[in-house]
Amino acid sequence: MKWWQTAVIYQVYPRSFQDSDGDGIGDLKGIIQRLDYLEKLGITAIWLSPVFQSPNDDNGYDISDYQAIMTEFGTMDDMDELIEQADQRNIKIIMDLVVNHTSDEHKWFVESRKSKDNPYRDYYVWRDPINGEEPNSMRSTFSGSAWDYDEESGQYFLHLFSKRQPDLNWENEKVRQEVWDMMNFWLHKGVGGFRMDVIDLVGKIPDEEITGNGPKLHDYLQEMYRETIGKYDVLTVGETWGATPEIAKLYSDPKRNELSMVFQFEHIGLDQENGKEKWDLKALEVNELKQVLSKWQTALGNEGWNSLFWNNHDLPRIVSRWGNDSTYHAESAKMFAILLHLMKGTPYIYQGEEIGMTNYPVSDISEINDIESVNMYHERLAIGYEKKEILASINAKGRDNARTPMQWENTENAGFTTGSPWLHVNPNYRGINVKANLADSNSIFFCYQRLIELRKENPIVVWGDFELVSDVPEQVFMYLRKYEDDTWAVVANFGAEETTLRLPDLGQIDDVIISNYERTSVNFNQLTLNPYEAFAVKV
Repeated sequence: MKWWQTAVIYQVYPRSFQDSDGDGIGDLKGIIQRLDYLEKLGITAIWLSPVFQSPNDDNGYDISDYQAIMTEFGTMDDMDELIEQADQRNIKIIMDLVVNHTSDEHKWFVESRKSKDNPYRDYYVWRDPINGEEPNSMRSTFSGSAWDYDEESGQYFLHLFSKRQPDLNWENEKVRQEVWDMMNFWLHKGVGGFRMDVIDLVGKIPDEEITGNGPKLHDYLQEMYRETIGKYDVLTVGETWGATPEIAKLYSDPKRNELSMVFQFEHIGLDQENGKEKWDLKALEVNELKQVLSKWQTALGNEGWNSLFWNNHDLPRIVSRWGNDSTYHAESAKMFAILLHLMKGTPYIYQGEEIGMTNYPVSDISEINDIESVNMYHERLAIGYEKKEILASINAKGRDNARTPMQWENTENAGFTTGSPWLHVNPNYRGINVKANLADSNSIFFCYQRLIELRKENPIVVWGDFELVSDVPEQVFMYLRKYEDDTWAVVANFGAEETTLRLPDLGQIDDVIISNYERTSVNFNQLTLNPYEAFAVKV
């Protein structure tokens, strides 16, 4: 058994979590101030979005120095104190490892750009023009070509994201050694592991237009394991957008010595039109969600491990996306929590999820900070989309939804800063905040706290087999967990309407483990589920 199999991870987006010095930007000292709160919640580890030195073209995912801290966030002494203070509360710090690309201000790229015979030239992917054009038709995730022309040297460099995020050339052994040295620097400091940003792209073969899951990818990861993480008891989770269960096993089968687990995003794409971009919206079909999540629950077996999540810094708030952030706000927020946290795998909570933070719709592009949303807006406007339609997509799926400041209390700027916040605070902080949650024993926060306790206290939650119950109405997601002589049934109504459930084989059950409505017993002979009702019972 590994510690991360029983863990619950909490993602902190430092810029938006807590500002300690009034400059409107969250920082490391702010996180230290809030460690007691996270200890009360019960989490095992903090996944820290990047805090490395960065010019901030993509909110820290463009790193100019891997062994320095962004000045807005503090100093390396602050980082050391955060690791130490967290450790005193039995909380580990998971760093965000961004090694598919660097910032164009990283010293490697500054050198690489100087000339074709610079020793650092081959640290990045450079190609000659073909017929005066880009080397091929590869596209950037942030719109436009993935190739940018460098006038000085007459070559193009590759950037799968922003033009200011040139891709590293992992085929160069020196690049890999630089990455291993940097990882060991952090492991020696005592971090609890790494979340690996777009790690499935490091095996890219640009000349064949292969980006994800390139043929050498797993060789690189096994080399990484030998040179760094294999020497420590740490959690590693890879961000792998294109993973299937079979691919996920390649990363996370313990026998292969690669990663602990991956983030797969199959469920996250269920509300976009097939074959189109994430901005092309369609309604969620609950049956599809059931099939995808239950497939991942069963397909990995003992050859992999699931990461469980609804939210992160790249995704809209789940309670607004698939729940009900008005009439049934608390009920639907708790429903998502109960459904996810009683599955097999390691759950991830994104900051503010545990108090039910919501999306914040905007009415004009000037209110948007996120580079991905801004680029898409101008690209779609240019080809004839209506402004209203583009903003509707951004309000549904844009990354700023997750990045509005953490809502601590009902005071100006939600207690996040005494200054002017870097990004607008959601006006609903007056009702939705930590202080209000802690004052109400029936709040969303205490539902999350209880779920974390259940995982720590009950082996069935960690190790139990998963079985989808299919003989239920479409809007009901029901599954069983089975371990030794124990069986738990978890039921979630995914809709704003009441619905009836008849499962006479289960009959009357008086052992309710957790629920988001007042329930002391459940009669499966004929059960009327309230809107967004969710519960777990011992069968």
